[in-house]
Amino acid sequence: MRPIIVISAFVALIAGWFVLNSGQNKATPITLTFHAQMGDEPLIYDQFIYENPGGQGQFRVRDFRFYLSNLSFGHGGETYAEPDSYHLLRFDNADSAHSITLPEVPLPSVETVRFLIGVDPAANTSIEARGDLDPNSQMAWNWEVGYKFVVFEGALQVGEDVSPLVYHVGFSENAREVEFSIPAEALADGKQEVNLIVDLAKLFDNAALIDMQALPSVKFNRTDADALADNYATMIAPTF
Repeated sequence: MRPIIVISAFVALIAGWFVLNSGQNKATPITLTFHAQMGDEPLIYDQFIYENPGGQGQFRVRDFRFYLSNLSFGHGGETYAEPDSYHLLRFDNADSAHSITLPEVPLPSVETVRFLIGVDPAANTSIEARGDLDPNSQMAWNWEVGYKFVVFEGALQVGEDVSPLVYHVGFSENAREVEFSIPAEALADGKQEVNLIVDLAKLFDNAALIDMQALPSVKFNRTDADALADNYATMIAPTF
C-alpha cells in the first residue's frame, strides 16, 4: 500500500503546484490605440485650418507619422518587454487612429506602460531590419544610417503665399521616453484596450513655441531637432 500512498501524494503535490501557479502564468491581452488630434479635435489632413502657433498664417498637415519602440509593461516588480518592439504609427485613415495589439502579455495584469518615441541608439545605428524598421523605407535617412523618429510634412499659407513645411527629427539623442500607470478600473470587467491621445499641436507649441514661417524645416540641425523632441516628449497621454 505504501507505493500507492506515495504516488497519490506526488500527484496531489503536482496538482497543487499547477493550481498555485496558474494565476502567476496568466497572460493578459492588451491593445493600445493612439488617436491623433490637434488640440481637442481629431486631426484633419490637407486643409489650411490650423493657426501657425508662433506667427502668421495657417498650416495644413499632409503627413504625420512616428516610431514607437521599446514597448514594455509592468506589474508589481515584474516587467515584460515586447521583442523586436519597433512600431511605425501613422494616422492617414478614417479614424485618425493606430492600434498596437499584444494578444499575450505574460503578466497577471498590466499596471504600467513604458515606451520610446523614436528608436533606441543600438537599433538606430544598425542596418538590421526588425519590427517596422526597414533601412530601405522612407523613414530611413538617405545620408547616414538611422531613422526619422518623427515626420511631419505640410504647408503654410500666409496671405496668397504657400510654402512647404518639412520637419524630420531623428538623431539618437532625440528619443524620448513615455511612461504612465493604468488604474485598475481601466482594465476591469474584461476591458483590454487603453486609449491614448497624440496631440500634434504640442509638436509646435509646448516647451518651445515654433514659428513655422521663421522655421519651416528641420532636418539636420541638432539644436532645432532637440527642441522639437522636447516638445513631442509629452504629446502622448492616456485617457482615463
